[in-house]
Amino acid sequence: MGLADRLSGGLGSNRAPEAAPSADGDSAPTVQGAASAAGLAEPVEGDRGRGGDRYRAAGRPISDKVVEVKARLQRTLADILGPKLYDAESGGDDLEGLVRQTLSELLAREETPLTTADRARITQEVHDDILGHGPIEPLLRDTDISEVMVNGPHQIYVERSGRLVRADVEFADETHLRRVIDRIVSRVGRRVDEASPMVDARLPDGSRVNAIVPPIALDGSSLTIRKFSKDPFSVEDLITFGTLTRQTAELLRACIRGRLNVVVSGGTGSGKTTTLNVLSSFIPHDERIVTVEDAAELQLHQDHVVRLESRPSNVEGRGQISARDLVKNSLRMRPDRIVVGEVRDGAALDMLQAMNTGHDGSLTTLHANTPRDALARLETMVLMAGMDLPVRAIREQVASAVDLIIQVSRLKDGSRKITHITEVIGMEADIVTLQDLFIFDFKAGQDAHGKFRGILGPTGLRPRFLENLAAYGVTLPPETFMAGGLR
Repeated sequence: MGLADRLSGGLGSNRAPEAAPSADGDSAPTVQGAASAAGLAEPVEGDRGRGGDRYRAAGRPISDKVVEVKARLQRTLADILGPKLYDAESGGDDLEGLVRQTLSELLAREETPLTTADRARITQEVHDDILGHGPIEPLLRDTDISEVMVNGPHQIYVERSGRLVRADVEFADETHLRRVIDRIVSRVGRRVDEASPMVDARLPDGSRVNAIVPPIALDGSSLTIRKFSKDPFSVEDLITFGTLTRQTAELLRACIRGRLNVVVSGGTGSGKTTTLNVLSSFIPHDERIVTVEDAAELQLHQDHVVRLESRPSNVEGRGQISARDLVKNSLRMRPDRIVVGEVRDGAALDMLQAMNTGHDGSLTTLHANTPRDALARLETMVLMAGMDLPVRAIREQVASAVDLIIQVSRLKDGSRKITHITEVIGMEADIVTLQDLFIFDFKAGQDAHGKFRGILGPTGLRPRFLENLAAYGVTLPPETFMAGGLR
């Protein structure tokens, strides 16, 4: 049957064709089966939301007529394109063009009266369901949204300008949400099911994804997507946002070019990875960089970058490649710099070993609330490596390896700020000594809109690493560290 015949036949009835026998005697997938595998939302009887089905566009009710036409087009499209919709090798621009062309032909034959706006909406929503991420696709396209949080199929929140706002979109049901999650994680060779109910993944643009499904998630599957800008933030962007000053930006540029070992510390969503991206942009283009991440999200633009990503175990519990394994392996890859996206476990020991054995200029991030807490976290993670080391030996390793700690915080007004730039000096007795070079001024208070007025200012202390910077031909004017100096 030709495409034109199938188009005319597909629209004549809402009844799905019966399964056809395949060459090996089994039944081929029905339209519903193809739709399910393609990630299409099937209509849910008796589950109508406010002004339409539960899959609604943001703030705009969908009429029953549009819902029925959309569901019928989805089934017919799945029947026509079949396995191409969910064949990984048939993705990309060719499949997108084929889907749009077929949808256009189907709509041209549609006998139900539809407005131009309804036709555009149906085309976009069916396209989002098949090739995108269903009802959250418009949220992912919105550049003002930095994070999307799905708490079950019927409750979705977004972060705008550091504030949480409920989005007026929903999935059709739990099955619809699970299909979108499965599509995301399968693209990076991972899985999520009852046996492995938690997974970290990423979108093609590098956005970070975390999914957790029942029975661990009690109220339906949870999906959290931290969006990354297609055009990564630059140091000028951070200066404009007030995250740091031009004075401190020049200091950090000098520290990276002077090959200091830097730890970026902060809480969840505070901007550690964004800061690490900006710091990485200061690395000269003639150096070989090896990155190690659990989910690849760093966006480095140097010419010589080798990216490594950890791998979870398979269904049989085998094949796991941990971040620690990758850090060890990176030492054999002749790196000039090692950048660890985030250190969470015993990989901290191998990271410190690398910093102490000639791999100066390495960078990493970790979760902590203050620079002092960052040192305590490093100690704890080194102990997680299973090595029976005395605390003093660990602290000596930390004091010798780490030169600078950059503390990033998300403030109550929703802004992200660098609140401390702290130098690691050395050891006094059994204590690692620190000195704050720059501190954010919280005493300046807040303005009428609740925004903090303070800036990241120098404490007046002169760092001891200036001699190390000079060895690499990097100098800084004395005014950089003078209280009330250049801004």
